[in-house]
Amino acid sequence: MKVIIPGAGAGAKLRPHTYTQPKPLIPLAGKTILSFIIDQFIELGQLDFIFIIGYLGEKIKNYVEENYPQINSTFIVQNERSGTGHAIYLAKDCVASDEELLIVFGDTICDYDLAEVIASKYSLVGVKKVDDPRDFGVAEITHDGFIKNAVEKPKIPKSNLALVGIYKIIESRQLFDVIERDFIKDDSQEEYHLTNVINELAHSGIKVGTFQVSNWFDCGKKETLLETNAILLNKVGYASEEIPFFDNTIIIHPVSIAIGCEIENSIIGPNVTVGEKAILRNSIIKDSIIGSYSVLEKVVLENSLIGSDALICGASQSLNIGDNTEIDLSK
Repeated sequence: MKVIIPGAGAGAKLRPHTYTQPKPLIPLAGKTILSFIIDQFIELGQLDFIFIIGYLGEKIKNYVEENYPQINSTFIVQNERSGTGHAIYLAKDCVASDEELLIVFGDTICDYDLAEVIASKYSLVGVKKVDDPRDFGVAEITHDGFIKNAVEKPKIPKSNLALVGIYKIIESRQLFDVIERDFIKDDSQEEYHLTNVINELAHSGIKVGTFQVSNWFDCGKKETLLETNAILLNKVGYASEEIPFFDNTIIIHPVSIAIGCEIENSIIGPNVTVGEKAILRNSIIKDSIIGSYSVLEKVVLENSLIGSDALICGASQSLNIGDNTEIDLSK
């Protein structure tokens, strides 16, 4: 069995952070998005990985090789943004005939029973009910939970079941054959999505089942990334439990503070993730993610996403204010 992780996208909605850092390496609750995905597979003994990389792909390659030397890693570059179906097709030569595949998009963090998915005798796709499915692949299913139709970003959805980006494929040869027939030999299409492939497999008579994920954490843009950070920090096992002493500093849990940080005269938390070797002085920070090696002095931050190696210095005032005086320093 091979695990394929497509992560070649540019992550436009998370700019400016993704100008210098690929989306799968954005920090979240003390880890990276990519590490959440890899770790759950390693726990179940899955060690054969194929990474589809593109934009800033060398950073993903270096991160995996440095942090996961125990896994078998293959890196394939997707030079053209031709869709998720095309990204998976690039792994064809690395997959044995009819070898089973586990596919997880590089920005997908979900709560689900991975062991149950691996053990299924059918191909499966992960789904979640959403309020507005028009921005997702959408699945119509039969009464017994198998795919009837799958459509990418329908204008008029016939279902509210969104495809979350997790797939178990047993019939890998047929999957690659469908992509080759419908996309590789047809240069008129700019993009070809995995949703289309699933639809074709289902229509060819292959039984593709579904499984519902209990939580689907959205890492797509700043606001939802911060919400996800807070949710994960409040789950058991993600926040820092043993925090070193920081001079004249109040820590309001939950927080995740990486190794080597210097913090003094500050209030940190709740729902704050601080990357390794960050320096925070005379600051108040809540509901935020602070990147590694950043330096923050005399700032008050809330709902903020600060990249690595950033330097932020605030203003300080010395005031002598008499009675019945109103001063607004926010402008």
